[in-house]
Amino acid sequence: MKVGLFDHIDRSDRAYATQLDERLEFAQAADEAGFWCLHVAEHHASPLNMVPAPGVWLGAVARATKRMRLGPLGYLLPLYSPLRLAEEICMLDQMSRGRLEIGIGRGVSPFELGYHKVKHEDTREIFAESYQCLRAALSADSFSYESALFSYKDVPMPLRPLQQPMPAFWYPSSNETGATWAGENGAHFATNGPVSRARVNIDAYKAALARRGGAERPKAEFEGGAAIGVSRQIVVADTDEEARRIARPASEHHHANLTYLLRINSGSDLVKRLNIPAAATFEDAEREGTVIAGSPKTVLEKIAAQKEALGINYLIAYMMFGTMTLPDALRSLALFRSEVMPAVEKM
Repeated sequence: MKVGLFDHIDRSDRAYATQLDERLEFAQAADEAGFWCLHVAEHHASPLNMVPAPGVWLGAVARATKRMRLGPLGYLLPLYSPLRLAEEICMLDQMSRGRLEIGIGRGVSPFELGYHKVKHEDTREIFAESYQCLRAALSADSFSYESALFSYKDVPMPLRPLQQPMPAFWYPSSNETGATWAGENGAHFATNGPVSRARVNIDAYKAALARRGGAERPKAEFEGGAAIGVSRQIVVADTDEEARRIARPASEHHHANLTYLLRINSGSDLVKRLNIPAAATFEDAEREGTVIAGSPKTVLEKIAAQKEALGINYLIAYMMFGTMTLPDALRSLALFRSEVMPAVEKM
């Protein structure tokens, strides 16, 4: 099983510039530790995500790291010009020397989309058209595309991705509909949420992928050629007690950031219709498996149990979040690297 890294870069209790400096140092440590990829989210108008322009952030990370692959998880396609995004992808793939993974999505939050004047009910159509247009732009020296939403004719593409014909696509989803789309289109897949819910999503993905016949861009690093991942907040310390002491306030702070837009829009009917997985308490998060905190032995046992329950081949570890200090995060990473990761990679 491969191990990657995930980050929202949610707002901490430090100055923003300090937070970014710390995250770069953490990314460098993860690169040296042998993590397979760093995935970063895209959110807007929310303390959940302090890098709403993921390409800008990944450009900095690309130059600070050497081996670890990089990818938004993912670009919110309804908010981009496909041509503009294709050019950014080409730049990042070249800057990282072919380490880019293209995560895409339509946007889980109608509030974030609304701030950009995009109606949530329109996003499926926009996403589908944008995805096809983006692929056309990435796959040729010039491209044309015509639809109700996008019109391009003989557009030169002097920028080309280093990976040919293009980097692999990923699709993260916390529901069966999105999981099925990912499988049908041969994308690599990541999910989150409680173990029971994640299993439903993964099963839907696997079934759709099997009907398709496999990943569009198979990766030999992953059994079966398709990455099937789950994201978990992970904190490792010398003892269970110490790990939970660090993880609890960090997780609670992150949860407040996660639910920020739901709280300030609590009077909206949309809140009642949204189905975003978010444990109410730290103890709930531990019980449902979205947070794993403990000694190396405890963490390894819990990861092994989730691999067995979910059938994943990719663990996406979320190891610095909320108010976690850089020293605590680096210590957790070091313990994970030396005492957990080698066994996980053999699973």
